[in-house]
Amino acid sequence: MDAAKSNETSTATARDDNIEKEIGPEKDQEKDEEIQAVSPTQNIVASSSEDKTSTKDTPAGDKDPKAPEAAETITRQDTAASQKNYSAFTAWEKRFIVFAATMGAFFSPFTAQIYFPALNTIANDLNVTPSKINLTVTTYMILQATAPAFIGGFSDTAGRRPAYIICFVVYIAADIALALQNNYVALLILRMVQSGGSSGTVALANAIVADVATSAERGIYIGITSLATILAPSLGPILGGILSQYAGWKWIFWFLAILAGVFFIPMLLFMPETCRLIVDDGTVPPPKWNRSLLNHINEKRRLKAGLGAPDYTKRDELARKRGPVRFPNPLETLVVAFEKEGFLVLFFAGIVYAGFYAIITGMPSQLKDIYGFDDLKVGLMYLPISGGSLVAAFTQGKIIDWSWFREGRRVGIKVTKSRQQDLTHFPVEKARLQVAIPMLALTVIFTIIYGWILHFRTSLAGPIIMLFFLGYTLIASTQTISILIVDINPQRAGTATAAFNLIRCLLGAGATALILPMTEALGLGWTYTTIAFIYVLLSPMLWVVMKWGAK
Repeated sequence: MDAAKSNETSTATARDDNIEKEIGPEKDQEKDEEIQAVSPTQNIVASSSEDKTSTKDTPAGDKDPKAPEAAETITRQDTAASQKNYSAFTAWEKRFIVFAATMGAFFSPFTAQIYFPALNTIANDLNVTPSKINLTVTTYMILQATAPAFIGGFSDTAGRRPAYIICFVVYIAADIALALQNNYVALLILRMVQSGGSSGTVALANAIVADVATSAERGIYIGITSLATILAPSLGPILGGILSQYAGWKWIFWFLAILAGVFFIPMLLFMPETCRLIVDDGTVPPPKWNRSLLNHINEKRRLKAGLGAPDYTKRDELARKRGPVRFPNPLETLVVAFEKEGFLVLFFAGIVYAGFYAIITGMPSQLKDIYGFDDLKVGLMYLPISGGSLVAAFTQGKIIDWSWFREGRRVGIKVTKSRQQDLTHFPVEKARLQVAIPMLALTVIFTIIYGWILHFRTSLAGPIIMLFFLGYTLIASTQTISILIVDINPQRAGTATAAFNLIRCLLGAGATALILPMTEALGLGWTYTTIAFIYVLLSPMLWVVMKWGAK
């Protein structure tokens, strides 16, 4: 027995030495990023299942009976593809790219919100009824829902940069035309064009995150992109009111055109192409017409570092894989939206967003009626919900990523931030939704409390506190679900985000139209209790997804 134990120990030691040689200097480099979720014995078993040369050295009796049966299957992830860094962009380059995408996505919701304070003034100047001016809001939301279905699919084949160029050229042209027009029909049509130009940027932002960030680090980056939809409701009405009152409502559109131009020129110069069907991990050069200064800088850096010339063979291979650029088919968005797992996730996330829209849409009339607020004070009341949303954007991402690493440790899969794992057997849905569901439970509680606080007309502190907590929980839950949508559609992130945007905007438009009639019919307390009950009633959708995933 002693001899057998000695022989077993020496065999294990030899295999440990082999593993250390394979890992080499990367071991220390990845120490802070990786979580080794298996024991040394399991690592040996895993390595032996991958490396055929080492299996012959492993005695049949060496397998640890306590190791999970799935240990050998899990190691299918340690392939050459998974060992390669997911993105060649540096950490600072990725932050710059995601921040630029966030700024681009900011224009769609901001353009919608900055317009609201001027509605009465525009109706008077154009001699039309307020209901006709409200129609310009409705048509804007319709294009806000449908335009990403075209631009998202287009960006998945033509690239993100061409999609951005189209969006901002159309948007800036529409802003200038809106500032110059003087009749209602022109206003109605140009608002639709304006929405069509800006709305596609929302889908592009999440698609870019999928291009440059692994599943293990998407929580942080999606949190950054969510700032676009968080800041718009608070900044838009305040700036719109100031411009309309002191400079005239047309200066709203001049301001938007100038702001878009200031963003667009640096983006055109420095924003690199990231679509993985064009540049892969960032090392494959895009076509010359689609290059930015950052692409040229990276190419020179590779040559200086002795990494060789760009891989043009890989570029040709990717071109064959994605096929020719074609007119985007919006039906692809519907296909994604109505896939079994995708529909459950998208529809429930859309319901949550609809509740968010119901709250922020009902605030002006409710706060004016209860507390006698003027337009400026109503605008300031959006700050608590934006504050809570900001806190969620900066904290929830870390929680989401922590949950991903913890789930990897639980099932015995090594998770590395710089490398994309094979997610075939990774419990993606559980890793994401076990973070989202507690936030949704808190949203239900805070929504009910908020409604009854308004019903009983408590002091102003009550709504302020509840709006802050609602901002946190609503954004925390939807942010997590947004990441899941990208995770389950990694090769068509733009199209999947467009599908989410379609459902979200359509349900949001319905909530916007229904909230005031509901409060008149049911009262404030029961209206928001009903919204919370809808969350609870539909929550089994998420439990089904978490339990069975794509099965």
